[in-house]
Amino acid sequence: MNYETFFETALDDLRAQGNYRVFADLERHRGAFPRATARGETTGDVTIWCSNDYLGMGQHPTVLDAMHTALDRCGAGAGGTRNISGTTHEHVLLEAELADLHGKESALLFTSGYVSNWAALGTLAGKIPECVVLSDALNHASMIEGIRHSKAERMIWKHNDLADLEAKLASLPLERPKLIAFESVYSMDGDIAPIAQICDLADKYNAMTYLDEVHAVGLYGPRGGGIAEREGLMDRLTVIEGTLGKAFGVMGGYIAASADLCDFVRSFASGFIFTTAIPPAVAAGAAASIRHLKASSSEREAQQERVAQVRAQLDSIGIPHVENPSHIIPVMVGDPHKCKFISDKLLQDYGVYIQPINYPTVPKGTERLRITPSPVHSDADIAHLIGALEELWAQCQLARMPLAAQ
Repeated sequence: MNYETFFETALDDLRAQGNYRVFADLERHRGAFPRATARGETTGDVTIWCSNDYLGMGQHPTVLDAMHTALDRCGAGAGGTRNISGTTHEHVLLEAELADLHGKESALLFTSGYVSNWAALGTLAGKIPECVVLSDALNHASMIEGIRHSKAERMIWKHNDLADLEAKLASLPLERPKLIAFESVYSMDGDIAPIAQICDLADKYNAMTYLDEVHAVGLYGPRGGGIAEREGLMDRLTVIEGTLGKAFGVMGGYIAASADLCDFVRSFASGFIFTTAIPPAVAAGAAASIRHLKASSSEREAQQERVAQVRAQLDSIGIPHVENPSHIIPVMVGDPHKCKFISDKLLQDYGVYIQPINYPTVPKGTERLRITPSPVHSDADIAHLIGALEELWAQCQLARMPLAAQ
């Protein structure tokens, strides 16, 4: 085999399908999010409209001050794995903040949300004898990979379909270990799981629950604990998993659960044992962000206002977007080439950055622009975005929603 030819052909196929991904070279402006400078082929100032830094906490002075202080006090890196190099005090403080946030006995840090799902699900399902994992059909790739890694039996239940979930639970012996794995906010369509009803089924059929709250922590609930906190359900969930890299504005992942469950994962998960810990300065920044959002709801309220404003203006010009109860606005294009074209033109001609979401992230025919308004987008930013989309929608001859149906 000619290996280079194989690589080249595979990449050419992606380009022909409109699914080849090009990274935008962006330099964010400290203290001025969502502003950034584009480098590379497209240059100039841009406004970011697709960041998962949902509340702009990656630029918040409290977070930056905490990171600078920890960097000056502790240095740059963690020195290696926590088993070998020791746990820094910043990790201890952060895990305590996370346990408190979710009303759990304990929490365990990982290097990313992806790793926390992969390691925790892989360990729990793999080590509990005869465990069956019941996984929502639209679970994130990290959850799917963790379940596969466990080699446990798995059942895929239709997305948010309680009847299908119950049918699968009922087909299993009551005494057999079961783990229901699902998300609260699904990142591509922005829909929300029926958490209470899933917990009811878990109680009825003697199952554990594993809830991924990565797109909800910081954003929902009186202290930012997620959808489960908002709905008063945190105590009913076996494991709550989250990220520090989205609404909290830094990086890292975690689980929150009982002390014994977290200790079990800490003791057996290769994805924890054999990887370098996040730097102390990152842990300090995350803890500061969590503390701030526990006490402040102004960022959440402002974000919800901006989301409603963008939705209303999209409706006013008939741009189709998926209705959902969350902060995620999927603007539906339905064609990979046009989706990428619109994304490219937004950046090149309008100074607006929205990455196209194409297959395999979403099914073919559902290509979209995923817009995530934040509290720091201004009225002028929104007006500019809507005007640009209206012009490009006309240029691409894409269908609009009838105004009378809105």
